[in-house]
Amino acid sequence: MNANAQLSRRQFLSLAGGLAAVCGLGLVGCGGSGTGAATTAAASTDAATDDSANITQLTVGFDQAYPPYGFVGDDGQFTGFDLDLATEVCSRNSWDIQLEPIDWDAKDTLLSSGAITCIWNGFTMEGREDDYTFSEPYMLNGQVVVVKKDSGIASLADLAGKAVITQTDSAALEVLQGDKADLATTFASLETIGDYNTAFMQLESGAVDAVACDLSISQYQLAAKPDAYTQLDEALSSEHYAVGFKKGSQQLADKVTETLKAMDADGFVKDLCDKYASYGISYDNWLLK
Repeated sequence: MNANAQLSRRQFLSLAGGLAAVCGLGLVGCGGSGTGAATTAAASTDAATDDSANITQLTVGFDQAYPPYGFVGDDGQFTGFDLDLATEVCSRNSWDIQLEPIDWDAKDTLLSSGAITCIWNGFTMEGREDDYTFSEPYMLNGQVVVVKKDSGIASLADLAGKAVITQTDSAALEVLQGDKADLATTFASLETIGDYNTAFMQLESGAVDAVACDLSISQYQLAAKPDAYTQLDEALSSEHYAVGFKKGSQQLADKVTETLKAMDADGFVKDLCDKYASYGISYDNWLLK
C-alpha cells in the first residue's frame, strides 16, 4: 500500500469517526444512547485489523505430561491426539508447526508475548471466554474424580476428610474453587501439583486419596491401569475443549475451526480417534460433525 492510500484510509477513518460521534450525539438528543453504535464501530475496526490468520508458522503451546492429548512417546518424540490434530491443520494450510512444551502456569504470559500462537492441549474453554479467543469447541470434556478401586470412596460426599490433588491452574481447580467450593471445604486438603502424571503417582502411593482431573485424563489412566483406579459416577462439571488464541485472533481461530471440520468430513478425525482409542479417546465425544 502506498503513502497516499494510507493517508486516504486515515482520512476516511477520521471522517467515519466524526460521523459516528455526530450520530451518537443525535441519538442521545432523541432520548437514545450512543453506546451501542460506538461498541459496534469498535468491534468493526477490530475485525478489519485482524490479520491473525496471515501466518507461516503455528507455534503450539502444550503440556508435555498431558496424555493422551500431548506427551512424550516411547520414541522420545512429542505425540498425542491434539498434537496430531494441530500437525494436520498446519499441513492443510501450508503452515510450519512448532511444538513448544510449556509450564502450564506460564501459558498466559507466553501467549500474550507471542512466544506461542495458541494453547492446544485439552484446553477447557468454560470460564476462560473473556481471556482468550477460542476456536469452536471440538471435544466434549468434564471434570471428574478418580480414586483407588479399594479406597471405599464411592461418591463425592465420601471425599469428606480426604486428601484431594489436582493440577496447578487446571479446570478442575477452577471448579473446586468456584461452583464446587462448598464440596472442597469438606476435604482434609486440596493440593496442587505441576502435572497429572505425578498426581496419579501420588494416588497410587497412597499420599493422596483422590485426583480431580479432566475426563480425558481419567479415561487414559483407567485404560492404562483398569485394576488400580475407578472414576466416581458423579462428575464435578461438564465442559468442552477448544483451541485458545490470544484475544482478538478471530480470523485464525475461524481458520482452524474450518480446517477441523474439513478433517472430520473426510474421515481423518475418526481415524485419529480410533488410533487413540486405547488411550480413552472416543469419536462419540467429537463435536465438529
